[in-house]
Amino acid sequence: MDIIMPQLGETVAEGTLTVWHKSEGDDVVTNELLFEIGTDKVEMEVPAPVSGKLEKIFVKAGETVEVGAVLGRINSGDASNDGQSSEESEKGPSSSPNNLEEKQYKSNLILSDHLSPAVRRLIAEHKLDRSEIKGTGRDGRIKKSDVLEYMNANKNSLHELSPGSQNADEPKFIDGKSIIPFSRIRQVTAEHMVRSKTISPHVNQGIEVDFSKVDSARKSTSSDWKEREGFSLTYLPFIIKALCGALADFPNLNSHIEENNLIVFKDVQLAVAVDLGLEGLVTPVIRDISSLSVTEIARSVSSIASLARKGSLKPEDFKGGTYTVTNNGALGTLYTTPIINQPQVGVLSVDGVAKRPIVVDRDGEDNIVVRPIGVITQAFDHRAIDGAYSAAFLKRLKDIIENHDWTSLLS
Repeated sequence: MDIIMPQLGETVAEGTLTVWHKSEGDDVVTNELLFEIGTDKVEMEVPAPVSGKLEKIFVKAGETVEVGAVLGRINSGDASNDGQSSEESEKGPSSSPNNLEEKQYKSNLILSDHLSPAVRRLIAEHKLDRSEIKGTGRDGRIKKSDVLEYMNANKNSLHELSPGSQNADEPKFIDGKSIIPFSRIRQVTAEHMVRSKTISPHVNQGIEVDFSKVDSARKSTSSDWKEREGFSLTYLPFIIKALCGALADFPNLNSHIEENNLIVFKDVQLAVAVDLGLEGLVTPVIRDISSLSVTEIARSVSSIASLARKGSLKPEDFKGGTYTVTNNGALGTLYTTPIINQPQVGVLSVDGVAKRPIVVDRDGEDNIVVRPIGVITQAFDHRAIDGAYSAAFLKRLKDIIENHDWTSLLS
């Protein structure tokens, strides 16, 4: 049975085999840890798909190959052949104990040197001395969680690094400019964004929303929410809950385009954009989010963002999204025109909410009042829907946010 490089995400085309946990000729058991792979987004432990003997290794640790490439082969026949071939018996032991110890030592050095792309990038970007980082992987291999733990433990000293401590091989200014190579995640993101803009005729629409009722709900629980939950209650969970209601009324936005067909999904599998700072952006998926309460949505968003920043998400966490939401609100942006996450047909941008004067009608008279106002923008694929459909969807979303009794949902 061939062992292949698994799909590591909808936009990931290749991965790095970081370490084999078995050698050629070793017996393996179904679900026993066989090897580890990594990308700029995730690290993954891969178990043996069947029991048998690891007959051949085609891709060595440290090599990067495309998704679908054959990494090795398991013979699922007799896995318990403890005897030697006649040729091996005639040759006898090939190495002395000292040679074996030396080979084992060198083997451990090689294994510890096989870092995933995410780990290599973190070490390079933060100018870390890898010899100071204790690896908890096999044979001391450094994992992403090890780097993050090291950075957290040494954050004060890391912030005090002087310009003179920069790596010699980092980009330098030459004739008033510097050349900065794209990291792998930037390359993948760039390819995906260009492909999306090429495939989909993007149209952007935005609508102003009054968040007064959401604000009231947040204030009613803010005194003990953070202490109880460990994170702040933002506008996003309310918007997502309203989004699910609006998508139920306008289901063609909760869909994929496949050739000349629109595949409309019953359940919302929401991809949530998570900023990883210098590392880039990922969009893990929260499953069946329509069934969750506002509180459960808030917990899910906080949890998946935390896992993403720790590098603990698995490839399947990025698969199957039917609609995407991206949130720049904390940075105070007015509006954003996002790019569609293929093969989806819609993406919602949530931007800053701020107090602004607006005109309201009271008993037939115009009155100026101050309200928390924000702009919500949707980019949609014009092949799938038209402007009127998107506008009606945004109006429905606005109505739910502005008129729902959010406080009762948190009580």
